[in-house]
Order: sequence, then structure tokens, then C-alpha cells
Amino acid sequence: METITENQKVRAKEKLRKMFGHIDLRTAEYCPIRDVMALASDKWSILIILNLGYSQVLRFNKLKKYVYGISNKVLSERLKTLETDGYLERKMYAEVPIRVEYRLTDFGYAYMQKLIDLTEWITHYSDAVIDRRKKVQLSK
Repeated sequence: METITENQKVRAKEKLRKMFGHIDLRTAEYCPIRDVMALASDKWSILIILNLGYSQVLRFNKLKKYVYGISNKVLSERLKTLETDGYLERKMYAEVPIRVEYRLTDFGYAYMQKLIDLTEWITHYSDAVIDRRKKVQLSK
């Protein structure tokens, strides 16, 4: 495992101070960071974004197939929210039946890159987390 240096901790604290210094998180009713993170970081939205990044363009039913376990209602809601916030675009074709395709915007691709970084971090540390969970279970 990597070790985090004191310098890295100081830099991280400075970045956090710049992000949150103007907001009292204990009393703030609205925090833009929390608001955006909540909408873009739930499990369904993440899976939608990653699948669109991998496949480039997907129709609703194919996306539903790839995002295993999601209901039509939740998929429809998440797609509308992600489109409204600018992560993806929806293109409708005047055909019978109507064909609708979804693809990531440049903004969505930029966010997907951060998700990939996070996924790589999770992959790197997941064994350590699982080992800790096992130790806790054994000690109970």
C-alpha cells in the first residue's frame, strides 16, 4: 500500500478549505457540492454513465439490460436528471417506432474519467477492505 505523506495531507486540507471554507456545513441548507454529488453519484447514475462511456451510444432497453436490476421508472428518472444536468444527451429519431439514443456529453466524459480514477482506486484497495471486514466478523 502507498503511504500518504504529511505534505499530501496538508495539500488535501488546503483543497478542502478552498471548497468548503465559505460554507458552514453544519448549518447550510444548500451545499452545491453535496447537491451535485448526490445526483451524479448514486449507484444507478454511476452505472449509467460508465455503460454509456463504454458503449458510446445506447437505447433505453439496451441500457436497462446493462444496468442490471434497475426499473424502467428509475432508469427514466435518472436519464432525465443526467440530461438536465448536462452529463448526457438524448437524441430522438422520427421513425416508427420512435428511436431514442443516449450518449455522454463532453461534460459527462470528464466526469466518467473521474469515476474511472475512483474505480481504479477501489480495485487497488478492495482486498484490504474485504480483509478488514473479515477480521471484524471473526472478532464478533
